[in-house]
Amino acid sequence: MSNDGVNNGRRSFLIATTAVGGGVGAVGIAIPFVKSWAPNEKAKAAGAPAKADISKIEPGAMITVAWRGKPVYVVSRTEETLGFLEGLAPELKDPDNADKGQQPAYADNIQRSRKPEIAVIEGVCTHLGCAPKFFPEVKPQSFQEDWKGGFFCPCHGSRFDLSGRVFNGSPAAKNLPVPPHSYLDENTLIIGVDEENS
Repeated sequence: MSNDGVNNGRRSFLIATTAVGGGVGAVGIAIPFVKSWAPNEKAKAAGAPAKADISKIEPGAMITVAWRGKPVYVVSRTEETLGFLEGLAPELKDPDNADKGQQPAYADNIQRSRKPEIAVIEGVCTHLGCAPKFFPEVKPQSFQEDWKGGFFCPCHGSRFDLSGRVFNGSPAAKNLPVPPHSYLDENTLIIGVDEENS
C-alpha cells in the first residue's frame, strides 16, 4: 500500500488530538464517579465530630459550635457561678441527673461535664426544640428575680441553670442534653467523640 498523498503531520496531529480528547473525557467521567465515594456535606454533618478552640472563651462567656445540625453551647463558667450550682437543687426538676439518657456517664455530676469550668450542652430546649438564650449575669431577670445565670427559652419560658438542668415550673420536662465530648489537648474540645467510645 502506498503512502502517496498522505500528510503524516496531519495524521499525527489528529491522533494526538483524539488521544488528548479521549483522556480529558475519561478524567471528566472519573471525577464525579470518585467524588460519589466521599460522604456529602449532609452526611458529614450527621455524624462528624466538631472541634472547638476553648482558649479564647472568657470566663462567663459562651461560644456556639454546630454539631449534627444542632447548636452546642460551650460555656466557660466562673468560680462564682460554679458555687451556685449545688444550692439550686431544691429549685430543679432533676438536680441529680436521674434521667441517665441526658448525659454521658462521665458528665453525671453536678457540673454535668468533664471539666467543672467548661459546660458542653446541646442548645435545643427539651420542650419543643427552640434555642434557649444565654443569660450569664447573676442579677434579677424579668423571668426570675433571683437569677444565678443560665439559659432561658423565649418560646415558652423554660429555664435552665448553667449545667443545663431544668427549673421547676418550666414547660420542659428534661435537662438539656450533654453530648459526648473529650479534649484533644488543653485548648481543643472535640464534640461527638469521647475516650470511652472512640
